[in-house]
Amino acid sequence: MFLKRFIVICCLCIFGITPLSLAADPLETLRGPIEEVIRLLNEPLYHDAALKQEQRDKIWKTIQTVFNFKEVSKRTLARNWKKFSPKEQNEFVDVFSEFLGNIYVDKIQGEYHNEKIAYLNQKIVKKTRAMVRTNILRASVEIPVDYKMKLFDGEWKIYDVNIEGVSLVKNYRVQFKKILLKNSNQHLIEQIQKKLEKQKEKYAKGSK
Repeated sequence: MFLKRFIVICCLCIFGITPLSLAADPLETLRGPIEEVIRLLNEPLYHDAALKQEQRDKIWKTIQTVFNFKEVSKRTLARNWKKFSPKEQNEFVDVFSEFLGNIYVDKIQGEYHNEKIAYLNQKIVKKTRAMVRTNILRASVEIPVDYKMKLFDGEWKIYDVNIEGVSLVKNYRVQFKKILLKNSNQHLIEQIQKKLEKQKEKYAKGSK
């Protein structure tokens, strides 16, 4: 019986299929990138304003390892996702993920003041979905941040973040739904692209 089970697990690994029991723990999967971002924020080298963009790039690269931005995009558009052509879907994922990433990194870089992260617990909601609860410890204030994660090809990835009970996905879903009621899919993509261009202009001015 043991030998049979061992052979099955070996075959699954060889053919690239990862059983849930072999997947990394959701909380530990999250802990690694968070600790790396904190390390980058505390790195004395990046106290130099001239190196802030380099720090941004490294933080963004780290964030990308733990988020599935296609899933974030699909859940944000909800039923409207299927109304987008494959080309429009790809365009939306590209601009929305970069736009979100910039906002996320801006907040991390601009508002970090040696806060600590408390990893509270994790809850496996279904076989392929989990919730990891954390608190940001800021002076005498604790800010609850919950990460919704899903198993993709044997790896846990974030598809939504709840900050003090407010869902990132639901927040943008409401906004985009209103826009799409009166405008085309391409209009929404172009609106996000315009916001993205403004972000880039701000960063270009800041690097001078």
